[in-house]
Amino acid sequence: MRLPLLPRSPTLVAAVAAMLPRRRRVVRSPPLPPSPPQHSSTPPPVPPVEAPKSGTADDDDDPRSSARRRLPLATAAVEAQEEWHALPLSTADLSLPLTLPTGQTFLWRRTSLSPLRFTGAVGPHLVSLSHLPGAEDGRLAFLLHNDGGCAASSVPAARAALCDYLNAAVSLADLWREFAAADERFAEVSTRLGGGGARVLRQDPVECVFQFLCSSNNNIARIEKMVWTLAGYGERLGEVGGFVFHRFPTIERLARVSEQELREAGFGYRAKYIVGTAKELQAKPGGGEKWLASLREKELPEVIESLCTLPGVGPKVAACIALFSLDQNHAIPVDTHVWKVATQYLLPELAGKSLTPKLSVIVADAFVARFGNYAGWAQNVLFIGQLPSQKLVVAEVISDSDTTKPTKRKRGGKRNRIENMQE
Repeated sequence: MRLPLLPRSPTLVAAVAAMLPRRRRVVRSPPLPPSPPQHSSTPPPVPPVEAPKSGTADDDDDPRSSARRRLPLATAAVEAQEEWHALPLSTADLSLPLTLPTGQTFLWRRTSLSPLRFTGAVGPHLVSLSHLPGAEDGRLAFLLHNDGGCAASSVPAARAALCDYLNAAVSLADLWREFAAADERFAEVSTRLGGGGARVLRQDPVECVFQFLCSSNNNIARIEKMVWTLAGYGERLGEVGGFVFHRFPTIERLARVSEQELREAGFGYRAKYIVGTAKELQAKPGGGEKWLASLREKELPEVIESLCTLPGVGPKVAACIALFSLDQNHAIPVDTHVWKVATQYLLPELAGKSLTPKLSVIVADAFVARFGNYAGWAQNVLFIGQLPSQKLVVAEVISDSDTTKPTKRKRGGKRNRIENMQE
């Protein structure tokens, strides 16, 4: 039975119109030409932002947006006003599930399943990253949740910080073509991963050091908990998806945290390493931040040697820090997963032997001989290909683009590059 029509009063029309879903604004940038596979210390230039084209940001008809329509009106109103800003990276350049949750960093949180969205702090900027559903190449975009301390230039500053953090100056597609041509195993793994997207980040060195101090002999759930606790000592940036995000604390702030306080928080013996490293960095000439940044200009052996002077840092953790934050693109963190790759495909004559520091050097040299100056990037892909949870990662990528239901991750199934690491 049809209900009788109500009088069309101006007040009622306005109220109904306010409840209708509004389209999400997406500010797009034109595609950039491929960058040469050489790192620059400054982020790549970003062209002026164009106004959104008609019809390009219409995700109201996307079946994956059904979850948004089930949100409470207050939350739906917030999402309707979201303004996303395109980055010069396609899915082939950077796949979020192949980059953020695979052991390089432990500070990003998945704040939406459909569409897939990760949120984290990059310096003072609290941002969410997602692939634009309407873009043919899966263009990456960011949503800025705060002004980063400077409202007038917040979006350009956040974009520059993200381009630096995401290593946007390096052409991943070019590297993958070179790697696939040089190694059959890489070609097979890259095809299984969709042909691209597993990118090496360029993190803040201080943030990277303290994250990997939490990593030795640990599992990913405990690492994330410890790193999240450390981040909580920094400036509060905001709340997204039920998570409260903080800017990673300074060395000076971490130096004021007691070992007992960290032990009570569940850090165990790692507490003394964190406290000791904070004080060691604080005592460096010019300060720890300057000292760590200076390592970006050094040769890899000197970088590893310097990092190993910090409490709790051994060669494998040092290699992780060097690769993920210090521009040492040929650094090879040799753990049990990488050792397995090496003995199966690069150095089969080492099969059956136990991993030793001397053999770690031989493995690292073999990767560099095969893949060149960006061997660490190739190793990262082969490492991901060894993970038992990789089927879930690939399914997660497919489910975000092809279905309306997110793929569930098995509890405890996700591993990371530093599980079972011995220092």
